[in-house]
Amino acid sequence: MVDKFVGTWKMTTSDNFDEYMKAIGVGFATRQVGNRTKPNLVVCVDDQGLICMKSQSTFKTTEIKFKLNESFEEITADDRKTTTVVTLENGKLMQKQTWDGKESTIEREVTDGKLVAKCTMGDVVAVRTYVKEA
Repeated sequence: MVDKFVGTWKMTTSDNFDEYMKAIGVGFATRQVGNRTKPNLVVCVDDQGLICMKSQSTFKTTEIKFKLNESFEEITADDRKTTTVVTLENGKLMQKQTWDGKESTIEREVTDGKLVAKCTMGDVVAVRTYVKEA
């Protein structure tokens, strides 16, 4: 079921991302860089069912490896230390990050050949769209 996410995805659009970064507590300088960065998202799955998600850009590359429904510690691109769980719900990859009593979700869905990532913190929603490269 995760197979449709596997591949290299190039970001094409990013809407409201600055507001999302503000909502999760990212400082001004990091937000400036984050707004200009258009990372590639690389998703792969190994033989053991371990999923690898790598965000690659000239600014920073981050990588998480996880099994569905198992919590793990994540160091985010903005250096938050979160407890993260990724689940598969109705064909969507749901990534829930919790830290310091806060919670953020990233909902990824593949529709019409595009990967759409909805980043939510409270009532702030950012939408980032990717197209498949390989």
